[in-house]
Amino acid sequence: QVQLAESGGGVVQAGGSLRLSCAASGGTFNSNTMGWFRQAPGKEREFVAAISGSGYSTNYVDSVKGRFTISRDNAKNTVYLQMNSLKPEDTAVYFCAASKYTIAVPISVTNYDYWGQGTQVTVSS
Repeated sequence: QVQLAESGGGVVQAGGSLRLSCAASGGTFNSNTMGWFRQAPGKEREFVAAISGSGYSTNYVDSVKGRFTISRDNAKNTVYLQMNSLKPEDTAVYFCAASKYTIAVPISVTNYDYWGQGTQVTVSS
């Protein structure tokens, strides 16, 4: 059974950094697009970043461009989200997701088939 497990969340002050990891097990996602989404209390789940299977293509929501970086290590079946210059509005549960696409980097939740349980990121002001 496919499982995605996020780690690396926590509490950080504004301006600080965190690195989230997403480890895949029960399947191989070396050729699949992987994405990060987040959901704040009372809000819909929103796209944050995505990376194609080869790592060549990436996509970011405008609010994190220049601050967040998505990367992957296919040998380890792991995707990362480096988050710098964090702001209180980045506070949310962050989810990792795997898509059936290999080249495209879609932003809609409907394009992702497997999801992790999420990891909480809290940014204090």
